[in-house]
Amino acid sequence: MKRGLIPFALASLLAAQANAFELKSPDISAQGPIAEKFVFNSFGCKGENVSPALEWTDPPAGTKSFAVLVHDPDAPTGGAGFWHWIVTDIPASAHGLAQGAGTPDGKGLPAGSKQLDSDFGEPGWGGPCPPAGHGPHHYVFTVYALPTETLGLPANARTAFVGFTVNSKALAKATLTATYGR
Repeated sequence: MKRGLIPFALASLLAAQANAFELKSPDISAQGPIAEKFVFNSFGCKGENVSPALEWTDPPAGTKSFAVLVHDPDAPTGGAGFWHWIVTDIPASAHGLAQGAGTPDGKGLPAGSKQLDSDFGEPGWGGPCPPAGHGPHHYVFTVYALPTETLGLPANARTAFVGFTVNSKALAKATLTATYGR
């Protein structure tokens, strides 16, 4: 390899990494504990059930919409985990979701966004509430960059079908994982 190509290749790699699709939150930190404000308010949990703010940067070229899915893979459901929030058809012009946007009516979401039923059986944010004594669970927040403006999912789409559809079409995804236990 010619001298000078290695620094150029390294600079190109670093530039690509600097502009990688990324998900952050002003409300939760990576691998940190989720505050009570965002915890479910039922089943023995006493949170406020407010959805945390999410922010994403540098989606790939060709992104026409986003989807946000929040999953607890540690839930004792026989391997299926538990889906806490599903939002699709978020317009490409959006760069995040505001704190509290996950109300059942979805009024705080960007125009055109759709919430589908979580594993709580209704649309909207359903905060963490793992079984007492089960240890900390991991809550995986994932934003997907999608090549279509809408996924065309039926309103009654099951979580597994939504997950399959989103993953099969994704141009890229970015995740943020936080924990909660009681």
